[in-house]
Amino acid sequence: MAMIVFSPSIQCFPPAEAIRSSHFDGQNDVSSRFSFRVAARFRNAAECGPHAGDSGCDPSLVHIAITLDEDYLRGSVAAVHSVLRHALCPENVFFHFLLYDNSLESVIHTSFPALRFKAYFFNPDKVRGLISTSVRLALEHPLNYARNYLADMLDPCVRRVIYLDSDLVVVDDVGKLWRTDLRGRSVGAPEYCHANFTKYFTERFWLDPKLAGTFTGRKACYFNTGVMVIDLERWRLFGHTRQIERWMEVQKGGSNDGGGRIYELGSLPPFLLVFAGNVASIDQRWNQHGLGGDNVIGSCRDLHPGPVSLLHWSGLGSPGYGSMRTGAAHSTHSGLLTTYTA
Repeated sequence: MAMIVFSPSIQCFPPAEAIRSSHFDGQNDVSSRFSFRVAARFRNAAECGPHAGDSGCDPSLVHIAITLDEDYLRGSVAAVHSVLRHALCPENVFFHFLLYDNSLESVIHTSFPALRFKAYFFNPDKVRGLISTSVRLALEHPLNYARNYLADMLDPCVRRVIYLDSDLVVVDDVGKLWRTDLRGRSVGAPEYCHANFTKYFTERFWLDPKLAGTFTGRKACYFNTGVMVIDLERWRLFGHTRQIERWMEVQKGGSNDGGGRIYELGSLPPFLLVFAGNVASIDQRWNQHGLGGDNVIGSCRDLHPGPVSLLHWSGLGSPGYGSMRTGAAHSTHSGLLTTYTA
């Protein structure tokens, strides 16, 4: 395990499984555009016992979901590599990749020849009609909303999954995060109750008693959706996907009929509306986020005190297009990307 402290201020895996789609029968030659180091075959530590069997339904597996997109591919590859590198039982990790360009699957095969994974085609048309304009164009990307549909896309035998964004690296054993006690909640995530929760919604939202009443009786706190542990059985039971979609419809309706938007950000506010106040709180060490802020305009988040298990470059300086802006805060990310992908 690698420990980072901030002060305040292999045996072959079985062949990868894949869901292939006729939408992209003509595979692009992505190998000519992306070249990453071939990862080592990471082996389980002795205390892990035998590695999981061939089935993706094996109960000993740790399931992780992450999106694959050409613009953020380098970040996704780095995230996967960091998980395997620091996991105590890497042979027991099973990845679920959400994508709408199946040609990217070949990059995973090439970079991680021993990786156990399954790829899922996410149809962007499923959410295009629900997405409203946001403060940043990147937040309108359909794959940002794929996390809403994990319970529908993953096999029913997958009862729990860790969702990770594509702009982070893990520096601790992901098994610790996997074993989080969700205490009967559908979602677990680090919470930030000191944050100004009101800023995530518009004046129209807070002035409407019916809308604002959504949080009545809930100690609603901000949480970042880039790192979540999700109980998929509870998600399916309570129909959370449809709950999220309904809030997106309210937002879209207000934008279209002149009634006014209820939030300005992208996929985060609907999650807050459904889950804030009902989240199983996880230690903040598992999401040192906001590292993609901008020193010039003062949008950097304060670092958490103490050890950190996951570094997250959320913000304007997240690693899209394989580069970082000059003003990006805490801009060690470029070096870490090189460490995990070059």
